[in-house]
Amino acid sequence: MTEHRKGVIYTTFSYLMWGLLPLYWKMIEHVSSLEILAHRLIWSFVFVFLILTLTSGLSSLWKTICKLFKDHKSLWLLLIAAILITINWFTYIWAVNHDAILEASLGYYINPLVSVLLGYLFLKERMNALQTLATIIAGIGVLFSTVQHGEFPWIALILAISFGLYGLAKKLLAVGPLHGLTLETLVILPASLLYLFYLIINGDSQFIHGDWVTILLLSGAGIVTAVPLLLFAKGAQMIPLYMIGFLQYIAPTISFMIGVFLYQEPFSSTQLITFSCIWIALALFVLSHTRQVHAKQVRSPS
Repeated sequence: MTEHRKGVIYTTFSYLMWGLLPLYWKMIEHVSSLEILAHRLIWSFVFVFLILTLTSGLSSLWKTICKLFKDHKSLWLLLIAAILITINWFTYIWAVNHDAILEASLGYYINPLVSVLLGYLFLKERMNALQTLATIIAGIGVLFSTVQHGEFPWIALILAISFGLYGLAKKLLAVGPLHGLTLETLVILPASLLYLFYLIINGDSQFIHGDWVTILLLSGAGIVTAVPLLLFAKGAQMIPLYMIGFLQYIAPTISFMIGVFLYQEPFSSTQLITFSCIWIALALFVLSHTRQVHAKQVRSPS
């Protein structure tokens, strides 16, 4: 099997897992979103720490920590990244368990456009005409939804913006995915443990008082978080960026279909127009991205 084919398989499986994640959170929707989040953070840290231990990666983790402490800017970026991914995870869990899977999928459709806009604003990356047009059309879709429903699609925008800013922070931080996830969850770990201790003291902990299925699912939150991330990190090294750009829409598409067909969330004409604007914007975005890649290949035929 070629490296390219392996990369496609790894990356596709990562997006398939992310797309199916609503099914997992739905199985523990009787647990509060905050408790699920706390367990996701704690067990993610435990899982990746075990991987580092078994693969003799703790020494390299310690070197990364030492470098971060010598650079205050990097420490702040790590803290910001940890807060942003916590916000993103909580919003997604809350959305899934409050019958808003469609709006959550909308957020991840919008995310690539947000990333382009952030690159333009913070990294001085140029936006071409197609990218500008795509951003405007996506904005029209969000504005239309706001006017028609009388409320802002805050779930979608929080997910898109928080993950976009998280990606920006990670780009500036330049720490590997395994070390990054370990340190980000470590930053929020004390708050997560304190919250779970508070629940235990008050007799509200589903981990203590729940059935064995709930306990297993809460414990497994670390695995379903870390495994797709590691698959993506592995696959992304083997395939070109444009391929990642195409594959990234697998996850929100699966979530969208789960919301509409499995959980029968209402899909109104207003939502159809909003999603259509986003899908048109994404088509323009992919076209622009493909042209850029082709232009680079023409300039560098080797």
